[in-house]
Amino acid sequence: MPEKWHWPVGLSLSNEIGYQRRKFSQDTWTWEIRPIIDKKLGRWYLSFNPTIDKSLHGENVKLGYGFSPNVKVSYDFSKVVTGGLEYYGALGPINNFDSIAEQQQQFFPSVDLNFSPEWEVNFGVGVGVTRSTDHLIIKGIIGRRFTWGHKH
Repeated sequence: MPEKWHWPVGLSLSNEIGYQRRKFSQDTWTWEIRPIIDKKLGRWYLSFNPTIDKSLHGENVKLGYGFSPNVKVSYDFSKVVTGGLEYYGALGPINNFDSIAEQQQQFFPSVDLNFSPEWEVNFGVGVGVTRSTDHLIIKGIIGRRFTWGHKH
């Protein structure tokens, strides 16, 4: 939603169709629908992504749509460094969640580096807390923001 609408929270929608080689995933083609609800409160940032995902090709096509919620809470320690905690879950099919042991649950202490408004840098070390989750994972994101001719 444009900031000029003055909504109490930020709202946006991201869609992603992705491909992974079979040796990395049971599903080679997937679709992710990610609503993003966020709020900035002073130095604090809160975000909730009630993500819906679907296998388009692979072993999980018949499972239908899955629910994979994500949450982020962070704090601006300075204009450049933000620290936070991120949660990534995969609870299973919407109509029949997996048992807790079969769900994927990961927590990532993370750092965002805000070098400029055009670039996004994020990294973290994730810890899985269920038997179906990778127990340790390192992630890094380097992103470029585009304004498409509009100024911030």
